[in-house]
Amino acid sequence: MTYSDRVVITGLGVIAPNGRDLASFNENLCKGASGVGPITRFDPMATDPRTGEFQFFSRIAGEVRDFHPEAFLQKANRYDRASQFAIYAARMALAQAGLDTASVNHEEVGVVMGTGMGDMHTVEAGVSILSNRGAHHLSPTSLPKVLPSLIPGNVAIFFGLNGPNLAVSSACASTTHAVGEAFWMLRRGEARMMVAGGAEASITPLTVGSFAALRVMSSRNSEPERASRPFDRDRDGFVIGEGSGMLVLETLESAKARGAEIWAEILGYGLTCDAFHVSSMRPDGTQCARAIRLAMDRARVRPDEISCINAHATSTRMNDVVETNAIREVLGPYAKTTPVSATKSMIGHLLSAAGGVELVASVLAIRHQVVHPTINLECPDPECDLDCVPLQAREQRVEIVLKNSFGFGGQNAVLVLRRWRD
Repeated sequence: MTYSDRVVITGLGVIAPNGRDLASFNENLCKGASGVGPITRFDPMATDPRTGEFQFFSRIAGEVRDFHPEAFLQKANRYDRASQFAIYAARMALAQAGLDTASVNHEEVGVVMGTGMGDMHTVEAGVSILSNRGAHHLSPTSLPKVLPSLIPGNVAIFFGLNGPNLAVSSACASTTHAVGEAFWMLRRGEARMMVAGGAEASITPLTVGSFAALRVMSSRNSEPERASRPFDRDRDGFVIGEGSGMLVLETLESAKARGAEIWAEILGYGLTCDAFHVSSMRPDGTQCARAIRLAMDRARVRPDEISCINAHATSTRMNDVVETNAIREVLGPYAKTTPVSATKSMIGHLLSAAGGVELVASVLAIRHQVVHPTINLECPDPECDLDCVPLQAREQRVEIVLKNSFGFGGQNAVLVLRRWRD
């Protein structure tokens, strides 16, 4: 295999709180349908036996409901929930790309996935067994199921893919980093195709309680669908979500050789680190801005050429302002006229998997020439004075999309996508 100049996207797969396939996901994005509701994965109404107070002040989430992994996985309980999501979305992406994994050269197809925590359900269940019953009752699958590397490993095993295999763990930037690294692998000639994306399934007592301790979660429990409010003056924190977004990336030569339908092209990838704080962003946004600038420079696109931005936009006080300032710094006079949409307003924050689902949303925007709305943006924050596409989708020309992702530890990742043109 040789160096390739161009990398294209030929398949998409998604399972999200507001859609378990591309059609329903796109429909719900465009009509602004929220997938956020009360938590059912565990009992969020549990009280502290000493005080009688609720243990969880945030009791809402973007859950994937009516998910039945046994429909496509034998012995599904051997897989953690994140791996189940990943295999489901990867299967969808490969099918849409027209790939029969039985007939491809398996050594030329790799997997790169972003994930932050592995399987927290298994971690918490293991701690409970250890505390209450003893170590000899632990399952032999407990350790493999919690390793982040087993999520791309399980995808590779399921489809028999022997190419590069890598787990990327950079908090909420993980999946955007994963797709960016897959992009570079293809350009370096290490594979002809890559299955890239992310998966997360961390709606558990430990995760929700820990984020609550950081005071970054919304407590708008009586109005779950209105709780995730990026760029809104009345936002009070993020809403946790789960799911998976997967993409099939190929060298242009590979896609053309097999007559594949091309959905979009990846033009550039930028990554930096704030080197500032474990959970807070650098307030001046300089490194977020530098990541955006690097991606645009490598993509050779100007600020006036950006059609829209799919923002990280967590609905937290700091993130939305810092991201706004970074966009202003890079786009200059074009910042206020470039549409910015926040997928998290509808699905919550999928943590490490957020970038994958949002990249699928970005490709769908290119495909259908529609910028999806930022729902719940009823009272725009004066400090977030961009065109954040409030409440309703917008039909417009979508040629080039900028995708931002920022994570704990100051992890910044940005991708530039373009509508396919030969």
